Amino acid sequence: MELWPGVWPVLLLLFLLLLFLLPALWFCSSSAKYFFKMAFYNGWILFLAVLAIPVCAVRGRNVENMKILRLMLLHIKYLYGIRVEVRGAHHFPPSQPYVVVSNHQSSLDLLGMMEVLPGRCVPIAKRELLWAGSAGLACWLAGVIFIDRKRTGDAISVMSEVAQTLLTQDVRVWVFPEGTRNHNGSMLPFKRGAFHLAVQAQVPIVPIVMSSYQDFYCKKERRFTSGRCQVRVLPPVPTEGLTPDDVPALADRVRHSMLTIFREISTDGRGGGDYLKKSGGVGEARL
Repeated sequence: MELWPGVWPVLLLLFLLLLFLLPALWFCSSSAKYFFKMAFYNGWILFLAVLAIPVCAVRGRNVENMKILRLMLLHIKYLYGIRVEVRGAHHFPPSQPYVVVSNHQSSLDLLGMMEVLPGRCVPIAKRELLWAGSAGLACWLAGVIFIDRKRTGDAISVMSEVAQTLLTQDVRVWVFPEGTRNHNGSMLPFKRGAFHLAVQAQVPIVPIVMSSYQDFYCKKERRFTSGRCQVRVLPPVPTEGLTPDDVPALADRVRHSMLTIFREISTDGRGGGDYLKKSGGVGEARL
């Protein structure tokens, strides 16, 4: 069926207007630029996942597939002009399982994670990610561990299985103990699942701190520019000899050390310094 002849000029006009408006919005509106950048960020990851799935499927579900995802995602920081500086990588235990705990600010955490991700390490993620199209399937193939946070019994069962996997298959896991993204330039109170896991398996905890993104990224202000982020790997915290009764104190001690480093690296000119100074150190009341 042919379109009515008068429709073509209208479509052409709309196309030309779109070509004009998009660049105009890009240069004139920081909010529009923010939405464009985030849309591309998420869309590009979904596209890369489509490319990764056939390669990962050769092995099936395997933690070694995380190397493929990491390789495919490392370049994204260059697209956005984000410089990621890693310090303390020598603190990773060389040849044993461990639990990584890291602060959680936004989906941009993926950039810092891929920069420092050790071998045979997979994240523990909320189950909803499994249904995120190509990204969910790629994560499943890479051995990402999914838990249903709404069903406490299932989550505890999964954690028990993970503890066994750590020891029998020489796997490391990456956990965001805040449990959700925190855009406030500080750290939320830690949930204790990761610490129970480490104590149950008697493996060390490796804290990783990513500096505040507030200098270049703020969801509330719809701002996303280029900038620098520092990723600091802290010395491992042993759990040998600890029991479940020691978990609350352990979680508090690790959080305190991470929060101290977070404030230090977020006010030394590398990400979030101006914001934290203006805000007077957001999150002090959360301690």
